[in-house]
Amino acid sequence: MSEDLSRACVLLSNDDGIHAEGLAVLEEITRTLSNDVWVVAPEVEQSAASHSLTLRRPLRERKLGDQRYSIDGTPTDCVLMAIKYLMQDTQPDLVLSGVNIGANLGEDVIYSGTVAAAMEGAILGVRSVAFSLRPDEENDGRFHWDTVRKFGPEIIQKLACWTEPGNLLFNVNFPGVPPERIEGIRVCRQGHRDEGTTVVEGKDPGGRPYLWVGQFVSHHTSVPNADLTAIGENYITVTPLKYDLTDHAVLSRMDGLFS
Repeated sequence: MSEDLSRACVLLSNDDGIHAEGLAVLEEITRTLSNDVWVVAPEVEQSAASHSLTLRRPLRERKLGDQRYSIDGTPTDCVLMAIKYLMQDTQPDLVLSGVNIGANLGEDVIYSGTVAAAMEGAILGVRSVAFSLRPDEENDGRFHWDTVRKFGPEIIQKLACWTEPGNLLFNVNFPGVPPERIEGIRVCRQGHRDEGTTVVEGKDPGGRPYLWVGQFVSHHTSVPNADLTAIGENYITVTPLKYDLTDHAVLSRMDGLFS
């Protein structure tokens, strides 16, 4: 892709929904770089939808403006419908997803609809980037959008124009601190938390028991050079991902196992 993104066609999506603040911030940033921006996002929030597709009912599009649509489906549905239907005559050069409210680090990427939207773009042959923003470390209801506004354009520019070939997929996470506290941008691997998520037990107002998926007990990881560690040190993390889940090291050791 040319270093001049002004002529690039960019598709934006997310999992927080068409009216999400993070999508508005991403659109604001992208419009400073490109003159051809499409927005196709879920009608309502689809957090933790992962890479699910809607197969058992029809999908409905709603045109909200010029090159702006909502889809009553998942993030994956949105990117698929955009590239295969809405943008048939103008294929995107770049897919950007987010900015998600809350980080997508470590094993979060497996559950994340934000990452899934970007991954669908990569599967369909388009370089794609997922963006997420961690809440403030002292106030989880506060998000430092100015950090995204300051560093987002440079990250988009460099990832979009990097000369490495292929339909690459990147996962970017911003720490929950203001711009002046950012230590830098670090390329690192996907981590894995040392402790898993919790399951909460309770009873509803009618006295019936329920189970509720809780939060991760800890964000600590033993994996070296991991996104979880770097973001805790106030670095913006950039992690290259791939949708080939094959464990190639184990694959080579399995040769002859079933012969």
